[in-house]
Amino acid sequence: MSSETKQHLNTQVLVGFTDQRGTAWHYKKDEQGDEPNHYTQAIPVEDVLRRLFAWHAIELPMFVHTSQGEVEVPNRKAIVRDDTFNVLGVPSKTYLPHQYDEWLLTKVGNLIDDDLSIGSAGLLKGGAVAWVQIEMPENMKVAGVEFRPHLLATTSFNGEIATLYKRCSTIVVCDNTRNSALRETSDELRVKHTSQSMLRLNDARQALNIVHQLGDDFAAEIEQLMAMNVSDRVFDRFLNVLVPSDSENSKQLQTRADSTRSTLRSMWQTDIRCAPFRNTGFGVVQTVNTWRQHVKPTRMGRSMMERTMMDTLTGITEVADREVVEMLVGVS
Repeated sequence: MSSETKQHLNTQVLVGFTDQRGTAWHYKKDEQGDEPNHYTQAIPVEDVLRRLFAWHAIELPMFVHTSQGEVEVPNRKAIVRDDTFNVLGVPSKTYLPHQYDEWLLTKVGNLIDDDLSIGSAGLLKGGAVAWVQIEMPENMKVAGVEFRPHLLATTSFNGEIATLYKRCSTIVVCDNTRNSALRETSDELRVKHTSQSMLRLNDARQALNIVHQLGDDFAAEIEQLMAMNVSDRVFDRFLNVLVPSDSENSKQLQTRADSTRSTLRSMWQTDIRCAPFRNTGFGVVQTVNTWRQHVKPTRMGRSMMERTMMDTLTGITEVADREVVEMLVGVS
Protein backbone atom coordinates (compact mmCIF):
# COMPACT_ATOMS: atom_id res chain seq x y z
CA MET A 1 0.00 0.00 0.00
CA SER A 2 1.11 3.55 -0.64
CA SER A 3 2.24 5.65 2.30
CA GLU A 4 -0.01 8.38 0.90
CA THR A 5 -3.70 7.52 1.14
CA LYS A 6 -6.51 9.47 -0.47
CA GLN A 7 -7.35 10.80 2.98
CA HIS A 8 -3.76 11.98 3.45
CA LEU A 9 -3.76 13.76 0.09
CA ASN A 10 -7.04 15.47 0.95
CA THR A 11 -5.96 16.61 4.43
CA GLN A 12 -2.16 16.95 4.38
CA VAL A 13 -1.86 18.63 0.97
CA LEU A 14 -3.34 22.13 0.58
CA VAL A 15 -4.17 23.40 -2.92
CA GLY A 16 -4.76 27.06 -3.71
CA PHE A 17 -5.97 29.19 -6.64
CA THR A 18 -8.60 26.69 -7.77
CA ASP A 19 -10.57 29.51 -9.43
CA GLN A 20 -7.70 29.79 -11.91
CA ARG A 21 -6.65 26.15 -12.38
CA GLY A 22 -9.33 23.92 -10.92
CA THR A 23 -9.02 21.17 -8.34
CA ALA A 24 -6.16 18.71 -8.06
CA TRP A 25 -6.70 15.28 -9.59
CA HIS A 26 -6.90 13.65 -6.14
CA TYR A 27 -9.75 15.92 -4.96
CA LYS A 28 -12.34 13.92 -3.03
CA LYS A 29 -14.72 15.88 -0.84
CA ASP A 30 -15.75 13.01 1.42
CA GLU A 31 -12.08 12.38 2.37
CA GLN A 32 -11.51 15.94 3.61
CA GLY A 33 -13.35 15.79 6.93
CA ASP A 34 -14.80 19.02 8.29
CA GLU A 35 -12.45 21.35 6.41
CA PRO A 36 -11.76 21.37 2.66
CA ASN A 37 -8.13 21.31 1.52
CA HIS A 38 -8.79 23.35 -1.63
CA TYR A 39 -8.82 27.17 -1.68
CA THR A 40 -10.26 29.37 -4.41
CA GLN A 41 -7.44 31.90 -3.90
CA ALA A 42 -4.13 31.92 -2.00
CA ILE A 43 -3.76 29.64 1.02
CA PRO A 44 -3.54 31.68 4.25
CA VAL A 45 -0.23 31.31 6.08
CA GLU A 46 -2.20 30.70 9.28
CA ASP A 47 -3.86 27.65 7.72
CA VAL A 48 -0.53 26.13 6.69
CA LEU A 49 0.74 26.62 10.25
CA ARG A 50 -2.38 25.22 11.85
CA ARG A 51 -3.07 22.32 9.50
CA LEU A 52 0.42 21.17 8.48
CA PHE A 53 3.18 22.68 10.62
CA ALA A 54 1.64 22.75 14.11
CA TRP A 55 4.24 20.22 15.32
CA HIS A 56 8.04 20.27 15.48
CA ALA A 57 10.80 17.73 14.94
CA ILE A 58 12.86 16.81 17.99
CA GLU A 59 16.15 14.95 18.28
CA LEU A 60 16.45 11.82 20.44
CA PRO A 61 19.33 9.40 21.04
CA MET A 62 19.16 5.93 19.47
CA PHE A 63 19.70 2.68 21.39
CA VAL A 64 19.99 -0.99 20.45
CA HIS A 65 19.19 -3.92 22.70
CA THR A 66 22.11 -6.27 23.42
CA SER A 67 22.69 -9.15 25.82
CA GLN A 68 24.43 -6.64 28.11
CA GLY A 69 21.53 -4.20 27.94
CA GLU A 70 20.86 -1.07 25.91
CA VAL A 71 23.73 0.53 24.03
CA GLU A 72 23.53 3.96 22.42
CA VAL A 73 24.17 4.00 18.67
CA PRO A 74 27.26 6.18 18.05
CA ASN A 75 27.10 9.05 15.56
CA ARG A 76 23.34 8.60 14.97
CA LYS A 77 20.18 10.16 16.32
CA ALA A 78 16.48 9.87 15.67
CA ILE A 79 14.40 12.75 14.31
CA VAL A 80 10.82 12.32 15.55
CA ARG A 81 7.59 14.32 15.57
CA ASP A 82 6.79 15.85 18.94
CA ASP A 83 3.06 15.12 18.51
CA THR A 84 3.05 11.45 17.44
CA PHE A 85 6.70 10.52 18.11
CA ASN A 86 6.83 8.79 14.73
CA VAL A 87 10.43 8.47 13.52
CA LEU A 88 11.09 10.66 10.46
CA GLY A 89 14.77 9.94 9.94
CA VAL A 90 17.97 8.61 11.54
CA PRO A 91 20.72 10.98 10.33
CA SER A 92 24.19 11.55 11.74
CA LYS A 93 24.57 13.54 14.94
CA THR A 94 25.87 16.54 12.97
CA TYR A 95 22.55 16.82 11.12
CA LEU A 96 20.54 19.92 12.03
CA PRO A 97 16.76 19.73 11.47
CA HIS A 98 15.25 22.72 9.68
CA GLN A 99 11.83 23.23 11.25
CA TYR A 100 9.10 23.59 8.64
CA ASP A 101 7.40 26.62 10.15
CA GLU A 102 10.69 28.51 10.38
CA TRP A 103 12.35 27.55 7.10
CA LEU A 104 9.34 27.23 4.78
CA LEU A 105 7.19 30.04 6.21
CA THR A 106 8.86 32.48 8.63
CA LYS A 107 12.19 32.88 6.81
CA VAL A 108 10.54 33.05 3.40
CA GLY A 109 7.68 35.21 4.65
CA ASN A 110 10.13 37.89 5.77
CA LEU A 111 11.30 38.20 2.16
CA ILE A 112 8.06 37.91 0.18
CA ASP A 113 6.70 40.85 -1.78
CA ASP A 114 3.01 41.75 -1.47
CA ASP A 115 2.08 40.24 -4.84
CA LEU A 116 3.40 36.78 -3.98
CA SER A 117 1.34 34.22 -2.06
CA ILE A 118 1.06 30.51 -1.21
CA GLY A 119 -0.29 28.32 -4.00
CA SER A 120 0.26 24.90 -2.45
CA ALA A 121 1.77 23.25 0.61
CA GLY A 122 1.96 19.73 1.88
CA LEU A 123 3.54 16.88 3.80
CA LEU A 124 4.71 13.54 2.43
CA LYS A 125 6.07 10.38 4.00
CA GLY A 126 4.44 10.92 7.36
CA GLY A 127 5.83 14.43 7.60
CA ALA A 128 9.42 13.55 6.64
CA VAL A 129 9.18 15.78 3.54
CA ALA A 130 7.41 19.12 3.19
CA TRP A 131 7.05 21.93 0.67
CA VAL A 132 5.49 25.36 0.26
CA GLN A 133 4.97 26.88 -3.17
CA ILE A 134 5.08 30.67 -3.38
CA GLU A 135 3.63 32.04 -6.58
CA MET A 136 2.29 34.98 -8.50
CA PRO A 137 -1.48 35.40 -7.98
CA GLU A 138 -2.26 35.92 -11.68
CA ASN A 139 -1.67 33.64 -14.66
CA MET A 140 0.53 34.73 -17.53
CA LYS A 141 -0.22 33.70 -21.11
CA VAL A 142 1.96 33.25 -24.18
CA ALA A 143 1.21 31.46 -27.44
CA GLY A 144 -2.02 30.09 -25.99
CA VAL A 145 -0.28 28.54 -22.96
CA GLU A 146 -1.09 29.76 -19.45
CA PHE A 147 1.51 29.52 -16.72
CA ARG A 148 2.31 30.98 -13.34
CA PRO A 149 5.88 31.65 -12.10
CA HIS A 150 6.57 30.42 -8.59
CA LEU A 151 9.26 29.64 -6.06
CA LEU A 152 9.34 26.15 -4.56
CA ALA A 153 10.58 25.99 -0.95
CA THR A 154 11.14 22.48 0.38
CA THR A 155 13.07 20.51 2.98
CA SER A 156 13.03 17.17 4.80
CA PHE A 157 13.85 15.48 8.09
CA ASN A 158 14.95 12.16 6.57
CA GLY A 159 17.99 13.46 4.68
CA GLU A 160 16.33 12.90 1.30
CA ILE A 161 16.58 16.54 0.21
CA ALA A 162 18.39 19.61 1.48
CA THR A 163 16.49 22.78 2.21
CA LEU A 164 15.93 24.13 -1.28
CA TYR A 165 14.50 27.28 -2.82
CA LYS A 166 14.06 26.82 -6.57
CA ARG A 167 12.39 28.78 -9.34
CA CYS A 168 9.77 26.85 -11.29
CA SER A 169 6.59 27.39 -13.31
CA THR A 170 3.17 25.83 -13.04
CA ILE A 171 1.44 24.94 -16.29
CA VAL A 172 -2.25 25.60 -15.75
CA VAL A 173 -3.77 24.01 -18.85
CA CYS A 174 -4.51 21.30 -16.28
CA ASP A 175 -3.41 20.60 -12.72
CA ASN A 176 -0.01 19.43 -13.99
CA THR A 177 2.94 20.72 -12.04
CA ARG A 178 6.17 20.79 -13.98
CA ASN A 179 9.45 22.55 -13.57
CA SER A 180 10.20 25.45 -15.85
CA ALA A 181 13.77 24.38 -16.44
CA LEU A 182 13.67 22.91 -19.95
CA ARG A 183 17.20 24.25 -20.24
CA GLU A 184 20.04 22.50 -18.42
CA THR A 185 19.70 24.26 -15.08
CA SER A 186 17.46 26.68 -13.24
CA ASP A 187 18.34 29.05 -10.43
CA GLU A 188 18.14 27.68 -6.91
CA LEU A 189 19.44 28.21 -3.40
CA ARG A 190 20.40 25.24 -1.19
CA VAL A 191 21.04 25.27 2.56
CA LYS A 192 22.64 22.20 4.13
CA HIS A 193 21.42 20.67 7.39
CA THR A 194 24.50 21.55 9.44
CA SER A 195 25.20 23.56 12.57
CA GLN A 196 26.56 26.34 10.34
CA SER A 197 23.46 26.44 8.15
CA MET A 198 21.72 29.75 7.75
CA LEU A 199 19.49 31.39 5.19
CA ARG A 200 21.64 33.88 3.33
CA LEU A 201 19.23 36.79 3.12
CA ASN A 202 20.79 38.52 0.14
CA ASP A 203 20.89 35.30 -1.88
CA ALA A 204 17.34 34.46 -0.87
CA ARG A 205 16.07 37.89 -1.87
CA GLN A 206 17.79 37.53 -5.20
CA ALA A 207 16.15 34.13 -5.69
CA LEU A 208 12.75 35.60 -4.87
CA ASN A 209 13.30 38.46 -7.28
CA ILE A 210 13.88 35.89 -9.98
CA VAL A 211 10.24 34.84 -9.55
CA HIS A 212 9.20 38.22 -10.92
CA GLN A 213 11.63 37.95 -13.83
CA LEU A 214 10.85 34.33 -14.62
CA GLY A 215 7.84 35.20 -16.75
CA ASP A 216 9.89 36.57 -19.63
CA ASP A 217 12.38 33.70 -19.50
CA PHE A 218 9.74 30.99 -19.46
CA ALA A 219 7.68 32.76 -22.13
CA ALA A 220 10.72 32.68 -24.41
CA GLU A 221 11.10 28.92 -23.82
CA ILE A 222 7.43 28.29 -24.60
CA GLU A 223 7.57 30.41 -27.76
CA GLN A 224 10.63 28.48 -28.93
CA LEU A 225 8.92 25.13 -28.38
CA MET A 226 5.64 26.31 -29.91
CA ALA A 227 7.55 27.43 -33.02
CA MET A 228 9.07 23.94 -33.43
CA ASN A 229 7.02 22.09 -36.08
CA VAL A 230 6.52 18.42 -35.23
CA SER A 231 4.61 16.36 -37.78
CA ASP A 232 2.83 13.16 -36.79
CA ARG A 233 5.55 11.22 -38.59
CA VAL A 234 8.27 12.96 -36.57
CA PHE A 235 6.28 12.32 -33.40
CA ASP A 236 6.20 8.60 -34.24
CA ARG A 237 9.99 8.61 -34.71
CA PHE A 238 10.27 10.35 -31.35
CA LEU A 239 8.10 7.67 -29.70
CA ASN A 240 10.36 4.94 -31.07
CA VAL A 241 13.30 6.61 -29.32
CA LEU A 242 11.41 7.35 -26.11
CA VAL A 243 9.92 3.84 -25.88
CA PRO A 244 12.12 1.57 -28.00
CA SER A 245 10.97 -1.88 -29.05
CA ASP A 246 13.86 -4.34 -29.12
CA SER A 247 13.26 -7.58 -31.02
CA GLU A 248 15.41 -9.35 -28.44
CA ASN A 249 13.04 -8.38 -25.63
CA SER A 250 10.38 -10.75 -24.43
CA LYS A 251 6.99 -10.64 -26.09
CA GLN A 252 5.53 -9.20 -22.88
CA LEU A 253 7.98 -6.28 -22.91
CA GLN A 254 7.34 -5.61 -26.60
CA THR A 255 3.59 -5.62 -26.00
CA ARG A 256 4.03 -3.18 -23.11
CA ALA A 257 6.15 -0.86 -25.29
CA ASP A 258 3.56 -0.98 -28.09
CA SER A 259 0.80 -0.15 -25.60
CA THR A 260 2.74 2.80 -24.16
CA ARG A 261 3.40 4.27 -27.61
CA SER A 262 -0.27 3.80 -28.52
CA THR A 263 -1.36 5.62 -25.35
CA LEU A 264 1.02 8.51 -25.97
CA ARG A 265 -0.10 8.76 -29.61
CA SER A 266 -3.74 8.88 -28.53
CA MET A 267 -3.02 11.60 -25.96
CA TRP A 268 -1.11 13.60 -28.61
CA GLN A 269 -4.16 13.44 -30.88
CA THR A 270 -7.18 13.67 -28.57
CA ASP A 271 -6.31 14.45 -24.91
CA ILE A 272 -7.62 17.90 -24.00
CA ARG A 273 -4.43 18.59 -22.03
CA CYS A 274 -2.18 17.79 -25.01
CA ALA A 275 -4.06 17.92 -28.33
CA PRO A 276 -4.39 21.76 -28.41
CA PHE A 277 -0.58 21.87 -28.78
CA ARG A 278 -0.31 19.02 -31.31
CA ASN A 279 2.38 19.34 -34.00
CA THR A 280 4.56 21.58 -31.81
CA GLY A 281 7.57 20.92 -29.63
CA PHE A 282 5.63 22.13 -26.62
CA GLY A 283 2.92 19.60 -27.41
CA VAL A 284 5.50 16.80 -27.26
CA VAL A 285 6.78 17.94 -23.85
CA GLN A 286 3.23 18.39 -22.56
CA THR A 287 2.11 14.97 -23.80
CA VAL A 288 5.00 13.06 -22.24
CA ASN A 289 4.81 15.06 -19.02
CA THR A 290 1.05 14.51 -18.69
CA TRP A 291 1.46 10.78 -19.36
CA ARG A 292 4.27 10.52 -16.83
CA GLN A 293 2.33 12.28 -14.08
CA HIS A 294 -1.21 11.00 -14.70
CA VAL A 295 -1.03 7.72 -16.65
CA LYS A 296 2.33 5.99 -16.18
CA PRO A 297 1.95 3.10 -13.72
CA THR A 298 3.57 3.55 -10.32
CA ARG A 299 5.83 1.03 -8.63
CA MET A 300 5.79 -0.50 -5.16
CA GLY A 301 2.29 0.79 -4.40
CA ARG A 302 3.19 4.51 -4.57
CA SER A 303 0.40 6.93 -5.34
CA MET A 304 0.71 9.12 -8.43
CA MET A 305 0.54 12.23 -6.23
CA GLU A 306 3.45 11.01 -4.11
CA ARG A 307 5.51 10.18 -7.19
CA THR A 308 4.72 13.48 -8.88
CA MET A 309 5.63 15.61 -5.88
CA MET A 310 8.82 13.69 -5.05
CA ASP A 311 9.91 13.82 -8.72
CA THR A 312 9.36 17.59 -8.65
CA LEU A 313 11.09 18.14 -5.30
CA THR A 314 14.12 16.03 -6.21
CA GLY A 315 14.50 17.39 -9.77
CA ILE A 316 13.57 14.19 -11.63
CA THR A 317 10.78 15.97 -13.51
CA GLU A 318 13.16 18.70 -14.63
CA VAL A 319 15.67 16.18 -15.99
CA ALA A 320 12.96 14.15 -17.73
CA ASP A 321 11.52 17.23 -19.48
CA ARG A 322 14.98 18.23 -20.68
CA GLU A 323 15.62 14.71 -22.01
CA VAL A 324 12.36 14.86 -23.97
CA VAL A 325 13.50 18.04 -25.72
CA GLU A 326 16.92 16.49 -26.48
CA MET A 327 15.29 13.37 -27.96
CA LEU A 328 12.94 15.49 -30.06
CA VAL A 329 15.80 17.57 -31.46
CA GLY A 330 17.63 14.35 -32.30
CA VAL A 331 14.82 13.01 -34.52
CA SER A 332 13.66 16.30 -36.06
